Amino acid sequence: MHGAERGAADPRGRGGGDSRGAGGWWRRKSSPAKVETYTRWSFHFFGLAEFAAVGVPFGSGVWQGPVLWLPLITVVHCTLSAVTASRALDWTRGRRPRPVRLMVAFALVTAAVAAVALWTAEHGPGGKEVDTAAGGVFGVVLIFAACVTTLGVRGWRQALAVVAGYATASGALALSLGAPGPAVLVSVAAVLLGGGFMATTSVFSVWLLDTVYRLDEARETRARLAVAEERLRFGRDLHDVMGRNLAVIALKSELAVQLARRGRPEAVEQMIEVQRIARESQREVRDVVRGYREADLGVELLGAQGVLTAAGIECEVRGEVGGLPSEVQSALGWVVRETTTNVLRHGNAGRCAVRVRVTDGKVVLTVENDGADGEGAKAAAGADGGGADSAGSAGGGSGLAGLAERLRKVGGTLEAGIAGGGLFRVVAEVPLVVKDPVVSEVLA
Repeated sequence: MHGAERGAADPRGRGGGDSRGAGGWWRRKSSPAKVETYTRWSFHFFGLAEFAAVGVPFGSGVWQGPVLWLPLITVVHCTLSAVTASRALDWTRGRRPRPVRLMVAFALVTAAVAAVALWTAEHGPGGKEVDTAAGGVFGVVLIFAACVTTLGVRGWRQALAVVAGYATASGALALSLGAPGPAVLVSVAAVLLGGGFMATTSVFSVWLLDTVYRLDEARETRARLAVAEERLRFGRDLHDVMGRNLAVIALKSELAVQLARRGRPEAVEQMIEVQRIARESQREVRDVVRGYREADLGVELLGAQGVLTAAGIECEVRGEVGGLPSEVQSALGWVVRETTTNVLRHGNAGRCAVRVRVTDGKVVLTVENDGADGEGAKAAAGADGGGADSAGSAGGGSGLAGLAERLRKVGGTLEAGIAGGGLFRVVAEVPLVVKDPVVSEVLA
């Protein structure tokens, strides 16, 4: 169970707005995609922070005359920094090869900007303020370059090697341009400490993003495994029922053939026994299928609460289900099964509430979860843009459309849609007294 485009999933048009409006693009994103967007723009913000660090003196009149081009070429470095960070992040997600050439070009541009800044500080025109500002550009460019470059490597050792390489390069560059020894040590220490801190932030951000994606994949895998396990259980039950009976039918049929060839009247008795076993097998298969398709509402509620809690989703269940007819429990149990699966697979929920109440001769089951997601609701409904009232398959397909079809067979209804405040709500109503004479056959 998860969000839908506002007004699309609710058959009565009751919605909390339009997800295509302001902020709709964010709500349609999955949780991992949101974390990736946040991470990507955080690295872009590093480029803005770098420019802000070297551009502050510009407002005070320092960057004027022949040294005006220094902050301008720093803008090129900031832009290239943002592009490199984006391409490297795509590489960490396996969407493109490692941007080796771009990283080499970025390192060369960094070296050029740092050399120009240091030359300006040591030998360029201007007074003490210009020298100090240019020296700041030298350190800032190298620190942010070390941060971005670590995105293109894997592991802490390689990241530390990158930072150490930039720190060593800063010292060598300072010595080659005639900087005094204490200034060289200060520049090396500044790049090592500042670059190390920024690189640690970058590596941790990438690790966090990878972890979020892996957790999301694990959640989907767990849901698929649950379905596969249930299918295996069903297959084992059918094998236990049919395997023995089919073996007996084969033996008795062979015996009847042999008796018939000899003209023995016992062949008729054996074929009557085969007919009886075949009918018994048919009845047992129906019982197995009925047990598989029917659901105990109380058990389903406890199972849903346990599964959602294990997935880190707060789940609250209210209401009593004792004494409800088996047909009603079976129909609503399917609603609980499907909505729980949808919360796990499609939604971005942190909280889910389930309430069962009896009113006016009907049992009303309400399931609400936050983290409404429009694309997820389409997947749950089983149709593009279809709401809960969309016709399911003849056998009661999957998703909200299938649930609506199943409930209609027992005289019930299903409503689904965004209830406002980022909540997605599913309301199922089933009459206490099911008058349809074929209810049991339908549920089977």
